Amino acid sequence: MTAFSQNPITGADLDPAEFNAADLAALGEGHIAYVRAMSSDEVTRLFPQAPQLTPGLDLFALLSASGAPILLADSRDAVVANAMANDLHTVSLH
Repeated sequence: MTAFSQNPITGADLDPAEFNAADLAALGEGHIAYVRAMSSDEVTRLFPQAPQLTPGLDLFALLSASGAPILLADSRDAVVANAMANDLHTVSLH
């Protein structure tokens, strides 16, 4: 897990030329999770191990800061509760 820095970010820390894809993917890892609404038709792309689902269901996914899938549920409340139980701050992904 990436260490969480307690130091404030300065302008020098935000130089886009210094960031690579791995740096961006690691930002917030272990601290931030994304809540994403999705249909059951999209599930196999993010959750290849998921069983076949009825087409057209409205679901919610919890994704790590790097985009790795954590949880799939049929309610936003269940996803947010799981994030809170694991000390993750949630943001919505549109």
